[in-house]
Amino acid sequence: MEFSLSGFGSKNREAVEKEVKLLILGAGPAGMAAALYAARAELEPVVLTGMQLGGQAALTHTIENYPGFPDGVGGTSLGELFQQQAEHFGARVEFGSATSVDLSSRPFKVATDSGTNYKAWSLIIATGAQSNPLNVPGEKDLTGKGVSYCGTCDGWFFKNKDILVVGGGDSAVEEAIFLTRFANSVTIVHRRDELRAGAILQKRAKENPKIKFFWNTVVTEIIGDDAVKSVILKDIVSGETRQHDTDGVFVFVGHTPNSSLFNGQLEIDAKGCIVVDSLMQTTVPGVYAAGEVADPHFRQVVTSAGMGAAAAIQATRFLEAEE
Repeated sequence: MEFSLSGFGSKNREAVEKEVKLLILGAGPAGMAAALYAARAELEPVVLTGMQLGGQAALTHTIENYPGFPDGVGGTSLGELFQQQAEHFGARVEFGSATSVDLSSRPFKVATDSGTNYKAWSLIIATGAQSNPLNVPGEKDLTGKGVSYCGTCDGWFFKNKDILVVGGGDSAVEEAIFLTRFANSVTIVHRRDELRAGAILQKRAKENPKIKFFWNTVVTEIIGDDAVKSVILKDIVSGETRQHDTDGVFVFVGHTPNSSLFNGQLEIDAKGCIVVDSLMQTTVPGVYAAGEVADPHFRQVVTSAGMGAAAAIQATRFLEAEE
């Protein structure tokens, strides 16, 4: 159903409104799994992709722990397969992001940056999370000039260079290993004295001759004019600082859930995650959340996909109960 609307979400122009049974915000593993299940239930779901088709998983070079791919699968490739499967059963993927939501009554209202406004009788929020910055001097000015948050995206630009990877979790170590394909050396800077990554990743990193480690160390400043030249490192045990030359800084220090759009409308915990029950239900009936926007514990592709499937099943039951 399409008709004109001059109120909600429009900015001095006539907007187009679409009414849908189910709207899914986000096209990562959670959103696409939800789209697949909802499409097979003949809900004709619409998926808004957000900023990143495939979500954070699409930025990972190789995913080795998703079932069904014994040799691993590229993050982008997996996202494309998710999309193809969902669309095969009738899901519709729309490129755009939600700019405002109104969950005060049903149908829920969602305005987008494309000028299309949606009225949805049920909503699944799968907006994922975004990379955390270091918030140190020089970082913002040098982003794109040697500071990066995606090794898969930018690794090629650092052929035969010496670079730093900041972080100690799975993402940091995975990307550090990947970056050795291009870089002359990769130094992992971690604020603790041991990595938080899984055992297999730790073993690979420690056995890689291109990877070195700075333990109990943080980056306090990134220096450069048109490109990164060096960083200031601080030993958090001794308090000593030193300058270290480098050609690039890759930052992997966690993620922040993309939940700010729902402040004041849904319950959100101290970590920024949307609070859901065991059935993916939020504090507003008919609104569900899945994936990293609602997962403070696991944050894995497989768990996000499972949450998305569960959310779609519950949305289906919710809508069926009203028929």
